[in-house]
Amino acid sequence: MKELTILSGKGGTGKTSLAAALASVAGNAVFCDSDVDAPDLHLIFKPEIRESYIFEGSYIASINPDICTNCGLCIEQCRFGAIHEGENGLLKINPFQCEGCRLCERICPAEAITSEKSTNNEWFVSKTRFGMLVHARMGPGEENSGRLVTQVRKKAREIATGLNAGFIINDGPPGIGCPVIASLTGTDVVLLIIEPTYSGLHDAKRLFELVQSFRIPMLAIINKYDINQQVTEEVEAFLRQNHIPLLAKLHFTKKMVESMVVGETIVEFSPDDAISNGIRSAWQSIKMHCNAIQDQV
Repeated sequence: MKELTILSGKGGTGKTSLAAALASVAGNAVFCDSDVDAPDLHLIFKPEIRESYIFEGSYIASINPDICTNCGLCIEQCRFGAIHEGENGLLKINPFQCEGCRLCERICPAEAITSEKSTNNEWFVSKTRFGMLVHARMGPGEENSGRLVTQVRKKAREIATGLNAGFIINDGPPGIGCPVIASLTGTDVVLLIIEPTYSGLHDAKRLFELVQSFRIPMLAIINKYDINQQVTEEVEAFLRQNHIPLLAKLHFTKKMVESMVVGETIVEFSPDDAISNGIRSAWQSIKMHCNAIQDQV
């Protein structure tokens, strides 16, 4: 079993659309949406939720007004500015500013402050037309998305092992932050989705440096390559320079949007389109590269 993590370095490259398209040709695979801050793979997969779980986030502090003496020590020591004087001079903690460090709870002389973990997050195991999907939903302003990514990936591996699946296809988050790092740890191959814009190329280079530090093999697809031929050539030069195999160059088409509107992948919506053929070819190349990695091991 191999785990493929699909990343882009930035949002808007078409990463999730292509992840869903690969799912429609993969066959024996389990799927994981690691973009827990803004998950959208379920919009195309239309999952039937089989299991749901609460994920505890960071600590959130609150003040008991019946015990608080309004000494102001917590306001002085809160480096995040989360504690304010509210109506009638009572102290209150803004939950969106509180970072859950629990310092105020420890130093309150009246022991008026308590902290509880947030339960405004959920993760799910679902059945889809492509196979099993593990996904999540974080509440607004919630923390610890990296831990939640680790949780959904762990469950996906358990399911894949039980089903004897050949692949786990992991739709990763954008950027290079904590959730991306959590989606990379222990994965076998990274598929880099790049759009031919200077911001897309810049962020792809940052992501390459991150993935390189993990010594994980990378493959690449250039999406919407024909919107800027000059930048596409620069992207290709970057890939050649860093020995990253280019699996496909996919053209821009409104059919991609039309397929999402009706909740289908581009392969389902327009199976004879050049993009669909490119995705099928890319998947064969992915399997070939993964087999080569297995032989090296």
